[in-house]
Formats: sequence, C-alpha cells, structure tokens
Amino acid sequence: MAVGGILVITCAAIFVLRGRGTPAIFDPPKEFVALGPYKFVRNPMYIGGFILLVGFGLYQNSASILLLSLLLALLIHLFVLAIEEQGLEKRFGRSYLEYKKSVNRWIPKW
Repeated sequence: MAVGGILVITCAAIFVLRGRGTPAIFDPPKEFVALGPYKFVRNPMYIGGFILLVGFGLYQNSASILLLSLLLALLIHLFVLAIEEQGLEKRFGRSYLEYKKSVNRWIPKW
C-alpha cells in the first residue's frame, strides 16, 4: 500500500509543481509532464492507485477488494483508451504523440 501511495503522491506533486495544475479534472496540468515516473510509464498515477488498492485487499485478506481492484483496472483502461489519451493528444499535440511512441501505457520501459 505504501509504494502505491507514494507513487500517487509523487505524480500529484509533479502535476502541481511542473505541470502547473492538479490531477483533478477541473484543473488539469497546463504544461505537458514527462518527468519522474512519467519517464517510464504513461499512467503511473493509475498504477499507484491500483497497487494501493491491491495492497489494501491483501492487508484485509479480502477477495472482494481484490476483485474490485481488477474491475476498476479494466474500467480505467477503457477510460484511458476512449477519453483520456484523445484529450491529451488534442491538448498537447505533437509532444504527447512523440511521448506515446517512446513510453508504454502500463508496462514500464526502462
């Protein structure tokens, strides 16, 4: 849980400090951010949240929480494909398209 929480907080801090915005939909980053965890994977904040939720499910020994984690991961994947990536392409243009070519969506590229 701690690893996932730290990853989420790190990503949020990068959005605030470098992206001049927040993770909130009503105040998204104004600058394109490809630093820190974003150098290795395009969606580290979602990955951190997934790790946190799976860790909590394991801590609670709860199959329900683990199942919910998988369902949520599927829904987030569909959201990223259908909405988020297209919005980022429109907002950041060429820089995001180049980033998409060089950094994987879910599996870190070292």
